[in-house]
Amino acid sequence: MMHIPVNKGHFDLDTDERIKSFSKKMTLGWDEQEYKKYRYEWSNLPKQKIIREYPLQVDIELSSQCNLTCPMCYTITDDFKKIVDRKLLDMDLYKKIIDEVAEKVYAIRLSWRGESTIHPDFIEAIKYAKDHGVREVSFLTNSSKLTLDFFKKIAHAGADWISVSIDGVYEMYDSIRRPLKFEDTFQKIKDISYYKIKNNLAKPTIKVQSIWPAIRDNPEKYYNLFRPYTDLISFSPLIDYLGNDVDIIYDDNFSCPQLYERVFVSANGKVMMCNNDEFEKHIIGDVTKESIFDIWHGEKLTKIREFHNKRDGFKQVEMCKKCFYPRKTEVAETAVVKGREIKIMNYINRKQVIGE
Repeated sequence: MMHIPVNKGHFDLDTDERIKSFSKKMTLGWDEQEYKKYRYEWSNLPKQKIIREYPLQVDIELSSQCNLTCPMCYTITDDFKKIVDRKLLDMDLYKKIIDEVAEKVYAIRLSWRGESTIHPDFIEAIKYAKDHGVREVSFLTNSSKLTLDFFKKIAHAGADWISVSIDGVYEMYDSIRRPLKFEDTFQKIKDISYYKIKNNLAKPTIKVQSIWPAIRDNPEKYYNLFRPYTDLISFSPLIDYLGNDVDIIYDDNFSCPQLYERVFVSANGKVMMCNNDEFEKHIIGDVTKESIFDIWHGEKLTKIREFHNKRDGFKQVEMCKKCFYPRKTEVAETAVVKGREIKIMNYINRKQVIGE
């Protein structure tokens, strides 16, 4: 039997009650049966090897540029700077993508490698997708632009879900996310929370997330600080984004779920099969010349699916061998948060040291 992980590498620091509450908020604006179908397909299409007419989600990179230089991030490496065309996505191209996939995909995520909120037409991008029938619009941000005034525009445009990367608190955060300051970022989260409460807004939901080594010394402190002001709190083990690991242990008979869920459109229009191809090593298409439909059903992605359908066939794709998805995990340590034991899953032979 194929091993097909779902959302591998992302773990909740939260209670079951708050996780259920978050999920319920995400259904707002959906037909109940449609949302159930969406979540069912996300989990089961990869298991059944079913290829939809269109992917469930298209990740559209509004910016391959970032305004920070975090020490664990691939965007700071010489290879990234040399290989990747760091730019902002052309809005005419963005609208071409949305015009094709609207009401055919359930979700659009407006981020990938860079900081999407620095795009001057960021708010317009949210509104255009929602006005054209995209059910769920989300994005990931480092919070540098997430002022209350900007959040109001985001909410008015119809965004559904914001994931905010907040690695650690106080001195730890300041050292990782410089030149941002924790006190400023924390105040932004509080201001947004007060505004949502005052205006009875359930969406956009706010999820904060940290890399594990940034909160390892006191995960309960992190949780206690953000619980009153957010919808969900999570963490992830430190991934080998810098490409330093050599002794990699894999899951048995791995097959990647992303091949049946989503595709990634870069700011230059090139399309990658998954979020692990940050250096554009395995381009499967180009939306400046092709449709999402043709890329999704195209020869290149079909061939990759065929590799993954064979026992350990993913190892025939060099990029897949370096991905975190097929890496075997183990319970490396445990933590206690508000009396709850949290099992910390880490990739075998993966250092949890920031910058390594």
